Amino acid sequence: MYVYDEFDRAFLAERVAEFRDQVARRLSGALSEDEFKPLRLMNGVYLQLHAYMLRVAIPYGTLSSDQLRRLAYVARTYDRGYGHFTTRQNIQFNWIKLEDLPDAMAALAEVGVHGIQTSGNCIRNVTTDQWAGATPQEFDDPRIWAEILRQYSTLHPEFTYLPRKFKIAITAAPKDRAATKVHDVGLRLHRNEAGELGFEVLVGGGLGRTPFVGKSVRAFLPARHLLSYIEAIMRVYNQYGRRDNIYKARIKILVHEIGAEAFAKAVEAEWEAIRDGALHLSDEIIADIRSRFLYPDFTPRADPPAALVAALEDPAFADWHRNSVHPHKVPGYAIVTVSLKAIGAPPGDATADQMDVVAALADDFGWREIRVGHEQNLCLPNVAQEDLPAIWRRLEAAGLATPNVNHISDIIACPGLDYCALANARAIPVAQEIAKRFKDLDRSRAIGRLHVNISGCINACGHHHVGHIGILGVEKNGQEFYQITLGGRADEHAQLGTLLGPAVSYEQVPGLIEDVVDTYMELRADPQELFIDTVARLGVEPFKERVYAAH
Repeated sequence: MYVYDEFDRAFLAERVAEFRDQVARRLSGALSEDEFKPLRLMNGVYLQLHAYMLRVAIPYGTLSSDQLRRLAYVARTYDRGYGHFTTRQNIQFNWIKLEDLPDAMAALAEVGVHGIQTSGNCIRNVTTDQWAGATPQEFDDPRIWAEILRQYSTLHPEFTYLPRKFKIAITAAPKDRAATKVHDVGLRLHRNEAGELGFEVLVGGGLGRTPFVGKSVRAFLPARHLLSYIEAIMRVYNQYGRRDNIYKARIKILVHEIGAEAFAKAVEAEWEAIRDGALHLSDEIIADIRSRFLYPDFTPRADPPAALVAALEDPAFADWHRNSVHPHKVPGYAIVTVSLKAIGAPPGDATADQMDVVAALADDFGWREIRVGHEQNLCLPNVAQEDLPAIWRRLEAAGLATPNVNHISDIIACPGLDYCALANARAIPVAQEIAKRFKDLDRSRAIGRLHVNISGCINACGHHHVGHIGILGVEKNGQEFYQITLGGRADEHAQLGTLLGPAVSYEQVPGLIEDVVDTYMELRADPQELFIDTVARLGVEPFKERVYAAH
C-alpha cells in the first residue's frame, strides 16, 4: 500500500470545499447546468439517465480496507446500497443526489479517495495488473511507476485540456492482465539483455467507435526516462491531435492517420530536447516512491499447509480453490480473486455489505489490502494458504465465492441503458441471462476459459471488441439489437474480434451465445483447445453457418 502524506490530505480537503461551493451555487440557481457541467466533470460527476453519477478513482486498482469500508459507507448512506466496479479500476455510484455529493466526497477524501480526473480531456486513472507486487511473474512492481505517473499527471497544467481523454495502463509480467494494448499508452515493463529495467512503449490503442490495437513506438525505454518520454508523447498529441471532431480526437486516430513511424519520429525529436531535464527520474526519487509502499512482512509458512490439504477434501472448497486461488511469489501464500459475478447478479456490482465483508477479510487475513481488476472482480493479493478455508467460508456466506473466474459467466459488462445516457441498449440483463444459461459448474468448466464482454453502445465501456465473444448493443427503429463478434482478446496477444453476422434482437442473444458455444464444443480439436484458439484456427465462418442456420 502507498502511504499518502499531509499534502495529499490538504489538497483533497480544499478540492471538496471548492466543489461544495459550486454545488450550492448550482442548487441556488446561480449556476446553470451548462455552467456547472465542466466543474462537476472535473470531480468525476456525470449526469446520467436518472440521476447524477459519481465515478471514484482507485489508483492502479489498490485499496486499503479502510478505503473499501468507506466506499461501502458512501454506498449505504448516499446511494442505494451498492457500487459498480468498472473496467478501468474505478467505482461508480449511480444514484447520489446532487445535494449529497459534497458530503459523500468529504467522506471519501478523509481516506484519500476522490473522483478527480475520472472525467474530462485529461490523463485519467493509471491502471495496472491487480496481482502487482504479488505475482511471481513480474519484473518489478508496476504500481511504483503508476504512482510516479499519478503524481506527474494530477492537475498537470499543460495536459488538463487535451484534445480528448487519455488512458495509460502498465504491465510488468509476460501475462498482460491490464489490457495495455488497447490503451492510449501501454507500458510493458521488462529488462533488456544487460538487465536494465525499462519499458516497451505502445501508443494508439483504444476501443470505442474506431478500435485499434496499440503500436510499439519504442522497444526499450530506460525506466529513468519514463516521465520525459510520456511528456514528449503528450506534447505531440496535444499539438497535432484533432480538436475539430470529437470522434477523431483520440490519439489512436492521430497515430493511424500519420502512421506509427512518423508519430514515433515526432516523439523522439521532442524527447531529445527534454530527456535529461527536470523530468529525469533519479535513483533517489524512485527510491523515495518505493519507500512509501508498505509490503507485508511475510513469515515463512508451509507450502501447502496441512490445514489446506485437509480442507481440499470438501468438493465445494476444492472447486473454488481450483478456480479462484493463484500462485504467490512467496511460498505458503496465495492470491485470491473475489468474483463479483454471482449467477444472476449485475456484473461488477458489490453491495455495501459485501464491501464490508471483503474489507474485514483484508483486515483479518490480507494486510489490509484489496485490489480491483479490469475484469470487474476484486482481489486479495497477499493471504496465507492456511487461511484460505476461513476466507472461503466468509466469501461463500456473502455470495462472493462463485467459482467462475475466467468462465463464460465471468462477464464484463457496462451499465448500459439501465443507467447510461449514451447507451443504445441494455447490457446488464443480457449478461444476467447468459450467466443463468451457463450456471452449471461442470458445463462451464468443460467449456474452459471464455471471456464474454458486453457494451450497451459504441463507446465500448464493456470492451466488447476484445472479448472472446463480444456483444454490442445497437438501436434499430427504436428496438434493441446486438452485434456479435468472435475472436477478440485483451491480453499480450491482443486483437479485435471479427463480426459474426447480422445483429440479432434482445430476445435472441442468449440462445445465439449458446449456439456459438455448442459449435465450439463440436469443432474444437480436443478438450484442451480453448475457444479463442478454435476461432483463431477456423475463423468465424463455421460458427456463422451453424448459428444463423438456427436463427
